[in-house]
Amino acid sequence: MSSTEIRKLGQVAVRVHDLPRAVAFYRDTLCLPFLFEAGSLAFFRCGEVRLMLSRPERPEFDHPGSTLYFQVDDIDAAHRALRERGVEFVDAPHLIARVGSTENWMTFFRDPEGNLLALMEEREV
Repeated sequence: MSSTEIRKLGQVAVRVHDLPRAVAFYRDTLCLPFLFEAGSLAFFRCGEVRLMLSRPERPEFDHPGSTLYFQVDDIDAAHRALRERGVEFVDAPHLIARVGSTENWMTFFRDPEGNLLALMEEREV
């Protein structure tokens, strides 16, 4: 492998305006492991990827970000658990595609800042 080859995704930034509210959602509702805060930034562990919540530094950064897809083993159980914690889903878990012997299931919701998020399950059939 070349020293300049991209090996993996290390961090994703999500823009927020109300950092304490966003920290509470990602830590207490989604139960992501909280790592630390540094000024107007908060960091969480999501598998091998670090998730950074940040206030927009400049106007061009003040827009909804990319959709984050959180992989779960049982989408129906995760959907129920998050609904019990107050998450309002845009839709119910549904089949997106069948690829070989795998079904791809998803359901979408928003964080308190309006960012679109999703749960996903790759189900062997």
